[in-house]
Amino acid sequence: MSEEAKDRDWASRTVLPGGSEPDPRFTLANERTFLAWIRTSLAFLAGGIALETIGDGVFPEGVHRALSILVIAIAFLISLGAAVRWWKTENRLRRGKPLTLPLIVPLLSLGGAVAACLILGMVLG
Repeated sequence: MSEEAKDRDWASRTVLPGGSEPDPRFTLANERTFLAWIRTSLAFLAGGIALETIGDGVFPEGVHRALSILVIAIAFLISLGAAVRWWKTENRLRRGKPLTLPLIVPLLSLGGAVAACLILGMVLG
């Protein structure tokens, strides 16, 4: 085990094995990006809860429930995707490899567009 690896705690060695310690600025930027995705996830979660709570008078029963579940599921997927993205990015930073395409972006775009279209269709229709 290298001297640098010995300085890292057990959790760091387990979750992020190998590679070399990246510039702290890149690690902190990766963490800030993760937290931004978590904030987005929490906003979707709040939106799903709000739809469930106040959507009853606006939408038919089954529709508002389905929209609520869709928006909450998007929140879950964004949160999960943020964790996976953080881990992949941190591993690539440690190994000096290029970063991968963030697949969470199309997921968020598609999910948000579908939810917005369904809500707009219900309000206008």
